[in-house]
Amino acid sequence: MKRYCGIGGQAVLEGIMMKNQDKYAVAVRKPNQEIEVKVDEYKSFCEGKKILSLPFIRGIFNFVDSLVLGMKTLTWSASFYEEEEEKEMTEAEEKKQERMEKLLMTLTMVVSFALAIGIFMVLPYFLSDLLKKWISSYTVRIIIEGIIRIAIFVAYVGGISVMNDIKRLYRYHGAEHKCINCIEHGLPLTVENVRKSSKEHKRCGTSFMLFVMIVGIVLLFFVRVESPLMRVIVRIALLPVIAGISYELIKWAGSSENPIVCILSKPGLWLQGLTTKEPDDEMIEVGIAAVEAVFDWKAYLRENFGYKEEE
Repeated sequence: MKRYCGIGGQAVLEGIMMKNQDKYAVAVRKPNQEIEVKVDEYKSFCEGKKILSLPFIRGIFNFVDSLVLGMKTLTWSASFYEEEEEKEMTEAEEKKQERMEKLLMTLTMVVSFALAIGIFMVLPYFLSDLLKKWISSYTVRIIIEGIIRIAIFVAYVGGISVMNDIKRLYRYHGAEHKCINCIEHGLPLTVENVRKSSKEHKRCGTSFMLFVMIVGIVLLFFVRVESPLMRVIVRIALLPVIAGISYELIKWAGSSENPIVCILSKPGLWLQGLTTKEPDDEMIEVGIAAVEAVFDWKAYLRENFGYKEEE
């Protein structure tokens, strides 16, 4: 039996971020092997707006919030491993540095997003369009475009996995999933129980990206224009719609054990074989620390599984 617990997270540099509603925690294994935990609240830029509760619309803002919080927590985790000489700074210097970090984070997000659109949305269209001399059917080319997009994504996540830092990131990603699966299957959050839990989860961002690519293919069957330039613009303009629909699908998949839903989730779980790896016990300890900072798993197990703590 599995029960949806509502918490989610992501791997960061030598650590894990876990989020429960507006509260999040980042646990990082520092160079001295101690675990540092930071707990804070994340306020959406649409905080309190009714639009956040509207199906399909909420997915767009949740996607943006995930990007912002993800970059913020990655930056914080990386600060423990910056190879710079420590120096005392005045309050003015600290504020200036904080402003610069926020500016760099914003620029990084913008550039990364632009590159992602170019590589995963625009490039597959142009590659599939090269086939129009041999394949006259635009419908067939849309399918080929989708296949190319998925192939590029798989090649990308598989290719970067050879990097040592990414290998460890994928292992922390596995630890994140294992912690959540452990709780959702009614097991006490211990290293031993987490270790034997699955490293794949239906609400994973990897599965979300696969949904994005598949939904994008389907929508292009219905939204058609003749101009090559307009076709590029349409693909970019549809991104919020695609994100909104994909969010609802991943949310539904994560909270349902319906056999059909499980079958539809299989490709995403298979793809997670590339983005999640088995963690060691020290990584699992970091994941547990992040969960316990924002989520009372004992109360959750008592309420949903009748858990009784051993005396």
